[in-house]
Amino acid sequence: MDNQNLTPPPYREDVVSQAPEVIVETADVAKLFTKVFYWMAGALGLTALTAFLVYSSESMMMTILMNRWLMWGLFIAELGLVMGLSAAIHKVSFSTAVLMMAVYSVLNGVTLSVIFLVYTYSSIAMAFVISAGMFAVMAIVGTVTKRDLSSWRSILLMALVGLIIASVVNLFLHSSTMEWIISLVGVVLFAILTVYDTQKIRRLLIEKNGLVSEEGMHKIALLGSLELYLDFINIFLFVLRLLGGNRR
Repeated sequence: MDNQNLTPPPYREDVVSQAPEVIVETADVAKLFTKVFYWMAGALGLTALTAFLVYSSESMMMTILMNRWLMWGLFIAELGLVMGLSAAIHKVSFSTAVLMMAVYSVLNGVTLSVIFLVYTYSSIAMAFVISAGMFAVMAIVGTVTKRDLSSWRSILLMALVGLIIASVVNLFLHSSTMEWIISLVGVVLFAILTVYDTQKIRRLLIEKNGLVSEEGMHKIALLGSLELYLDFINIFLFVLRLLGGNRR
């Protein structure tokens, strides 16, 4: 994302494209975001249900906790599904894309089931409420803001890589102070990414001038829901870490 220039440009491209943008927004953007949040809510619900069911099964929890390679396999499978869905969304059928999204949500639920062993129900519920409120505000900002955030992509990518590196380093350092800083930065970063991704979804439709088939609209919504799903999950996990004083 990038800050707007302080000096005005020699001409206003937004004025030139204002008419089609308004037409697209009033006709399709609200419909698109309804689909986006519908799919996102479904994915979150599937993840939460899977996590609780796995946690409720002692044998499944023991299998996960006693098999480190299984956790790595789940992680690699999740990463592959996210990358595959993002790359092939416009090549595969919509039903296949939905299936990939569902499988990813289930796998993520399996890996997230361990949080019930680490945190109390009250801290998990509190983290969810805080994350939901923060996400809602950032999503609204991304929907209504007129500032072009597209050029912030490289900055956000570098920040994300830095956050991952810092997290890996702290696996060896075990620094509680560093963990707190990483968690705080993570919350801020994914809050900004929520604004960025929300605007990107709207911009994608506007760039197509609304000329999208019904299946194309569903695919854009599904891919957008995946990105916002990831933003929300990460906000939730980092908030949960900040509330770490409520661990069992």
